Amino acid sequence: MMFWYGDGMNGWGWFAMSAGMVLFWGLLITVAVMLFRTLDRAGERPTGSRPSTSAEQILGERLARGEIDEEEYRRRLTALRSSEP
Repeated sequence: MMFWYGDGMNGWGWFAMSAGMVLFWGLLITVAVMLFRTLDRAGERPTGSRPSTSAEQILGERLARGEIDEEEYRRRLTALRSSEP
């Protein structure tokens, strides 16, 4: 005898099996999306070292943001270039 309840599954058996499959696929897709997002964010994070920007570039950015005026920019740029080997 293959089935204990006569001729197969009743309505509740089909419902439980269908709900179980929906939950299974939902869980599988959720795990895949979360894994993809985690790996994608790991690629965007800096590796601990800052990107190499020269002192002149930083000075130019400060001038562009208005943190220093043109006179101070030129003075600091001259000081930077005179101290380089």
